Amino acid sequence: MEKSLDAVELTKTLIGFDTINPPGNERPCARHLGRLLEDGGASISYYEFAETRTSLVARIGGAIGTKPLCFTGHIDTVPLGAASWSVDPFAGEISDGKLFGRGSSDMKGGVAAFVVAVLQLANELKDGTGVVLVITAGEETGCEGAYHLAGLGEALGEAGALVVAEPSSNQPWIGHKGALWLAARTTGVTAHGSMPEKGVNAVYKAARAISKLEDFDFNVARNAILGKPTLNVGTVHGGLNINSVPDLAEISIDIRTTPDQDHAAIRSHLSSYLGEEVELEPIVDVGGVLTDPADEWMQEVFDIMGGIIGARPEIQTATYFTDASALEPAYGGVPTVILGPGEAAMAHQTDEYCLVDNISQAVEAYTEIARRWNAR
Repeated sequence: MEKSLDAVELTKTLIGFDTINPPGNERPCARHLGRLLEDGGASISYYEFAETRTSLVARIGGAIGTKPLCFTGHIDTVPLGAASWSVDPFAGEISDGKLFGRGSSDMKGGVAAFVVAVLQLANELKDGTGVVLVITAGEETGCEGAYHLAGLGEALGEAGALVVAEPSSNQPWIGHKGALWLAARTTGVTAHGSMPEKGVNAVYKAARAISKLEDFDFNVARNAILGKPTLNVGTVHGGLNINSVPDLAEISIDIRTTPDQDHAAIRSHLSSYLGEEVELEPIVDVGGVLTDPADEWMQEVFDIMGGIIGARPEIQTATYFTDASALEPAYGGVPTVILGPGEAAMAHQTDEYCLVDNISQAVEAYTEIARRWNAR
């Protein structure tokens, strides 16, 4: 690896790859990172769940009988949105200590930081427990790349702990809720709007379902850290024109769950609760993750971050879901921390930015976390 490789400059380079999902097209970005890592001594494998939808797995070191530390991040981004940007979203402009661009916070800054940290440690890592880097496509649309890797058997290999470089302002977060997104459809019989008695109104059925959903009870105890599961009706669509009885309606349901809940059981419960008028179809189904804050490695991460940011972090969790939903169970329920330089509030925003100093700080954090793990 060239010693001049800098995480801020690498972030700018990654922002320059248009990986807006859809369509994604992560292949050029993944290949660029793969070449950097291979030049630094890593072994590289590429995997595609669809054409140009490329994830990569890189390994450095890994003594026999040990489990490496895994760093993970995604390289796809969300669309730019309808509002105009005041900067070029793919230029990586820096102003007032902020690096602007789509994906700067979510989460190309985090990927760049752990890639640079690992390459700087490459010589040390070769003789220890080592690291595995899992860089994914398709996270923004339900962790598609991560679930694809998890389903390939030996693609992921083993890991003893997981660092998810999603935006947390360099605060270590110990988990997040799961997400179960459902499309709920109702059907009817169309008729002229002046003769509604000759039809069956699918919108009325949907309205009855929405009313019931407001009172839905999960019948589970509150999780001490993540709180209660939640349910929200996000969208409602029905009918084609004002003067016809609608024969189709659809509502979207956003359920956020705690790690001890079974999504199949929730769907079954909800289906029985809503009755035969409503057909449920899953859109996104990702589980929650939560590591005991008393876990030995998690305490070590908190100690490291306390030294770097100047105060011991508080116990917190993310509001969003991550690829850990796929990777944590694939690695056997390993301790998992969400720790990245991005600003969570900047994710998916117009004029998205990441603080430059946070990227450099993340490199320092990842370096120390990897160094200590490697010495085990």
